[in-house]
Amino acid sequence: MALSFFNQFDIHSTLGIPLIIPALMFPLILWLTTCRLVKNRLTALQLWFMCLLTKQLVTPIAASGHKWASSFATLMVLLISLNTLGLLPYTFTPTTQLSVNMALAIPTWLMTVMIGLRNQPTASLGHLLPEGTPTPLIPMLILIETASLLIRPIALGVRLTANLTAGHLLMQLISSAALATANTLTAVSSMTLVVLILLSCLEMAVALIQAYVFTLLLTLYLQENI
Repeated sequence: MALSFFNQFDIHSTLGIPLIIPALMFPLILWLTTCRLVKNRLTALQLWFMCLLTKQLVTPIAASGHKWASSFATLMVLLISLNTLGLLPYTFTPTTQLSVNMALAIPTWLMTVMIGLRNQPTASLGHLLPEGTPTPLIPMLILIETASLLIRPIALGVRLTANLTAGHLLMQLISSAALATANTLTAVSSMTLVVLILLSCLEMAVALIQAYVFTLLLTLYLQENI
């Protein structure tokens, strides 16, 4: 029983095709099948939402980093699509896989580091040693700050994976309890179903917030290096 709860995070196949392939292509397919040339209320709402998100992302960044706004907005929309995809029936959430999240976190984090080393190498390396550090503590602080720098992409990937995995596991546990008590304890099963609906709304909010936090942290990393 315990192992079956984690089966939802396996990469299943249908007709010999891994579900992770259409899941990763879903945002692109959704974009291509939507007519962007015809203006309507939906596209106006999407444009307003994207402008609001982009403004929130570039607010902490200096003017020289505003050229990365479209890249960060695209990344956040991709994460929102992949995070919320698993809430649909018979689908698969790619961002519950640590490998997928690390494949997104490591290159984007490395991009911020390389920008700092290219534009201002002295200031970027200066983050490894706080000003006014006593001489005996210099080697230790350099090691600590280097480890803190290298652990950033791991923290990004693990945070996203852990939050989505915990939410999906909790939803499956509560849904299994509601199904098991449906015939014997109808009142308890009904209350459990209400809790499951509320948890589904919470999981939708978590999927949106985690995509925003992932992108916002990258913008803060970029701000340190420009």
